[in-house]
Amino acid sequence: MNHVKNVRLLVIIAALGYFVDVYDLILFIIVRQPSLTALGFSGSELTEKGIILLNLQMAGMLTGGIVWGILGDKKGRLSVLFGTILLYSLANILNGMIQNVEQYYILRFIAGFGLAGELGIGITLIAEVMSKEKRGLGTTIVSSIGIAGAVVGFLVADRFDWRMAYYVGGGMGLLLLLLRVSVAESGMFTHIKSTEAARGHFLHFLSKKQNLLKYARCIIVGVPVWFTIGILVTLATELAASLQITGPVKGSAAVMYHYIGASIGALLTGLLSQYLRSRKKALIISLLGLCVMLAIVLSSKGISNSTFYWLLLILGIPNGYWSVFMASASEQFGTNIRATVTTSAPNFVRGMVVLITTLFTFLSADVEMGFVGAAAVLAVLVMSLAIGAAVRTPDTFDKNLDYIEG
Repeated sequence: MNHVKNVRLLVIIAALGYFVDVYDLILFIIVRQPSLTALGFSGSELTEKGIILLNLQMAGMLTGGIVWGILGDKKGRLSVLFGTILLYSLANILNGMIQNVEQYYILRFIAGFGLAGELGIGITLIAEVMSKEKRGLGTTIVSSIGIAGAVVGFLVADRFDWRMAYYVGGGMGLLLLLLRVSVAESGMFTHIKSTEAARGHFLHFLSKKQNLLKYARCIIVGVPVWFTIGILVTLATELAASLQITGPVKGSAAVMYHYIGASIGALLTGLLSQYLRSRKKALIISLLGLCVMLAIVLSSKGISNSTFYWLLLILGIPNGYWSVFMASASEQFGTNIRATVTTSAPNFVRGMVVLITTLFTFLSADVEMGFVGAAAVLAVLVMSLAIGAAVRTPDTFDKNLDYIEG
């Protein structure tokens, strides 16, 4: 009975942790325009500075994903959870105090670095303490509740000014830190800690071609999620202008609508994975659905702003496969490297935003191609690679995870 209570508590705390994670991660996208306007920027500078800030945040997450993951395998899952949430909570609070864009640059990198460990370590703990039949449900609950943090981010930013929105995020993180005291360490990690098994040796692990290819496929499968968020949702105002959408499109509202869909999608995709008893099939079905929705959104010229918002919401449903993506990545590798992989893989996906936005900026500079043409080219590229990687990914639904990677 005690074990059941501990598992439930872990799922709730992991879900709340991801909720705060998503709130902070997406908050910048929501307050991009008002915060940069308050710092004295306007016109095309809002897009240019916004992309730089987003890239710095994602670069921080990429760096943090590796560092926190290695520490999670070497020192333990719980110590990393305390460190990550403390760092990004303080960075959030300081974000509300910035006076110039240079301070903004530094703090978005630090916040990204701190955020990087939250989801991966939480999913690692769930994978290691829940049964193989139910761990997918745990991941689904965490993801579907966590993604709703973006919706709360919109509501807070809509009611208060952007500085207060950052303070709220930091405050929620510090409150969550108090709940973390009651979480127990993973039994699988405690067991291997007493052995001489090499833990968190990331570069040595990837030196084997088979491991490198498997890890690369994990990352490639998740890239469409952040292509969609990084280009179509973050730059929804610019996309709407290119599609000649009638009526104003507010960037923060676009984020809210998309993440409502993504929260629904995380729940549906996770339940589909449980019903089919297959991570792989659920991923492929979601990716095919995302292909259809990307094609519809990028060809929706001249529609009303309300219809555009609804399309972004529906686009979020297949884009909510993040829950199954995370479960699959966590289940691919042994206990001695699991935290490193589960934490770094999603952050490599997020870090790919830097490459995607760079390619997008280059392609969209072509007058004939423009915003929509550049987005369409990148969509074809990332979706083709992701579907190919998903097809080659082994299914891990009922895999025993209590083993050491050689």
